Amino acid sequence: MSVAAATAAVLLLATVSPATPAGAAAIGDVQKAMEELAEAPGVVGAIGGAYVDGKPVGSGTAGSRLLNGKGGTIPADSRFRIGSLTKMMVATVLLRLVEEGRIGLDDELADLLPEVAADGLVERAGEITVQQLVRHTSGIPDWFSRSGSAEPAFDVFDFTTYYRPIDIVKMTRSLPRTGEPGETFTYSNTNYTLIGMIIEKVTGHTLAHELDRRLFRPLGMTRTYQVTKPPEGIKGPHGHGYHPDSTGALRDMHRFNASWGNGAGGVVSTTRDVSTFQRALDQGRLLPPSLQEVLTGRPRGSAQQGTGSCMDELKMFGGSAPGYIALTLFSDDGRRQFVISVTRSTYDDDAIIPAMVKAGEAILCPAA
Repeated sequence: MSVAAATAAVLLLATVSPATPAGAAAIGDVQKAMEELAEAPGVVGAIGGAYVDGKPVGSGTAGSRLLNGKGGTIPADSRFRIGSLTKMMVATVLLRLVEEGRIGLDDELADLLPEVAADGLVERAGEITVQQLVRHTSGIPDWFSRSGSAEPAFDVFDFTTYYRPIDIVKMTRSLPRTGEPGETFTYSNTNYTLIGMIIEKVTGHTLAHELDRRLFRPLGMTRTYQVTKPPEGIKGPHGHGYHPDSTGALRDMHRFNASWGNGAGGVVSTTRDVSTFQRALDQGRLLPPSLQEVLTGRPRGSAQQGTGSCMDELKMFGGSAPGYIALTLFSDDGRRQFVISVTRSTYDDDAIIPAMVKAGEAILCPAA
């Protein structure tokens, strides 16, 4: 899988079989899985945590906190950038505003954010709806990367300049649309930059405030927060990821510019807190069924018949950026979650992501 595929996994669902009976699921050796994952080319360090019914059942850490085996191992309970896993959290906040009647799924972007409709900044903003932004069917091009290129379309080594969300949206002005509004799924980080702006406009508060007020504090996600402006970064000991510059030299990305996150990927969290959110969402504690379907593409509890294998019962979301990849695998019934964070020294995902999926398989489907 490429970076785009890892990031797009935030809205791509695996086939789901009927829920696993209570007590039927065994959990593999997390430490062993992390040690094997750390052997994949390009991995600097890896941490993972497994949870069943909200209780930790295994954790592991391997590789190193810094490049070339330096800095010791990453604490297994340390914070990390979750990348596009942020999008599910941001969409949940938006849909709770829909539930409250403060916005509607069919409300148009031009009405909610007139500033992005002005001078055609976002083409056809008067036809694009809230639901299309959530589902990546707006046709708005992606600011993060250009078609056919794995590299980001911005200076990843600019660690100090603050870019407003609207400045980031402006990066797409000259890019072609990817389809008609509502026509087809095309992953675009710009959709969620705009959703973050909508949340701030409607509530009068920052996105970071609304995430904390509506999700992090109520769910007890005590070590989770959204970074918003440079030089804000990851608090406490954490893994450092690296990215090659134009000369091929590896540069530390732990100061990755917080401007780029916003609604598209700005949250810092832990394996425990990510699993806490996912469990609450899957158990239907955050959204009513009709809005959960908008987010996940199907009503809670619905199932498609798979092959009967353990992996058929799991779903997977992921996110990545220079220096790191995050992945969560979980059961549809909200009982089991496994969260992995990898820091890396390459932008090539071809070896790392399959190794992360293999680790998840070893933990949640050990019999396989």
